[in-house]
Amino acid sequence: MRPGDAALMEASLVAVAEAGIDIRLPLFERFFAAFPERRADFISVDAASRRMTDETLQMMFGLASGEAWVWPLVAELVFTHRSYGALPIEEYDAFIVLTVTELGLAAGDAWTADCAAAWARNADALKAMIRQARAEWKNAMPAGAPQLAE
Repeated sequence: MRPGDAALMEASLVAVAEAGIDIRLPLFERFFAAFPERRADFISVDAASRRMTDETLQMMFGLASGEAWVWPLVAELVFTHRSYGALPIEEYDAFIVLTVTELGLAAGDAWTADCAAAWARNADALKAMIRQARAEWKNAMPAGAPQLAE
């Protein structure tokens, strides 16, 4: 958590909301362009895109705000994502980066260099937290349990 990050990030979220821009559909278009085989895993892209976009933004903003609920949510999401198979870490990383990219495109003039840096720092923190959760789950699972992709 870096002082000022949450305020910068909030300003960009407000700018996107005030502009009435929904980033989730272009975000998922980019994600599926990068990982076309993943599209079949989504029963309802509409429902999943709402939840995944919101959760990703909330977790990054929560990290910037020093919220204690972020770690348990990340750990739970990493575990439940196992039901979709062994998801490579590159897919988690790409989704986070694409989320920040789409937000930046939608934020317009509110997307300053300081704002972009704040989002990048917290995106990196979220990626690190996902890696930590994956490692902890791997160590906690009994022998023979399905493992997460590396």
